Amino acid sequence: MISSRSGRALALAALLSAAVGIGRAHAAADVHHFNLVLSLSPSQVDGGDFNTTIDFINTTRLTPFGLEGMKRVTFAWIYDADLEYFVRPNMAVHVGVGQLRAVSDREYLPQLSAAIQLHAEMLSVPVHVGAAYYLAAYNQGDFQARAYLGAGFLSLVYNKTRFQQEVVGLPGVPNVNTSATADSPGYYVETGARMFFASRTSVLIGLTYRSAKVRHLIDEATGTELRAFNGEPYVLDLSGVGLKVGLGIGF
Repeated sequence: MISSRSGRALALAALLSAAVGIGRAHAAADVHHFNLVLSLSPSQVDGGDFNTTIDFINTTRLTPFGLEGMKRVTFAWIYDADLEYFVRPNMAVHVGVGQLRAVSDREYLPQLSAAIQLHAEMLSVPVHVGAAYYLAAYNQGDFQARAYLGAGFLSLVYNKTRFQQEVVGLPGVPNVNTSATADSPGYYVETGARMFFASRTSVLIGLTYRSAKVRHLIDEATGTELRAFNGEPYVLDLSGVGLKVGLGIGF
């Protein structure tokens, strides 16, 4: 009987130890090798000659006639989707694609049944390849946090600038639709913190700087290279600093 009781006690102790071990395993922060990271970034945008064109329109065609000018483009939302792989516990490589789009609109109603709409738009699809280095982890229960440093290269494709003037009810005032496009390389650097949980998800918050200047834009209607007002090649400057907020989904 004593032997039987001892055996039961040992079995119960083993089960409790296994249960505690399982609970701890499930409670530990889970870092997956493969991740899909979806992020958005409210970001500063320089604009370059795009904003110079808006200034020219304002000073020559709008404000001299008492009309409110168009706003410069200095802000844009950037949406990104990355595939990420941890080659080491503290080193990840990733490739992804995003979209940056910003517009400036203005509408005028000069008389009854007449309207003029001005539209300026910039669009870019940045494809990026890079890596991130993760510093020592801070662990607290089922939570793990790591600071990271990252950098990579950009390939800016489907870049486009567009200026439109749509006129209704004003004979003799023409509609205008001009657009230009070009591709260009660039780079980015970033830093921030990533939080891992006892699940497939992780959250990152960081700051990103990108150098993204698009040169030698070609007018889609004429096939000629755009020139700035100073005679130099037109530069669409998408560079800026942004706040990055992302959600990682592990596989």
